[in-house]
Amino acid sequence: MSIRLGNSCVNCDNLVEGNTCKVHGVKVGNSYTCDSFEMKAALKDDTNCVTCIRFESSDCANPQKAAPGMSCSYWAPQNATA
Repeated sequence: MSIRLGNSCVNCDNLVEGNTCKVHGVKVGNSYTCDSFEMKAALKDDTNCVTCIRFESSDCANPQKAAPGMSCSYWAPQNATA
């Protein structure tokens, strides 16, 4: 079985309002995926300090420079789960 982390319903173009799949007509969550998955053209374009889980925390790589709108190579999403 292959692991398809990026292919969750959250990243799928078929996800509509209310976390419903427009292909299957059922309510879905972050961990769902299927073979009808269609990747959204743009997942997120707001990867900056404000959306980073490390912003204003002790493990920020650049605490003296970190500011809204700035981005760095240590960015991590706020709602990351594994």
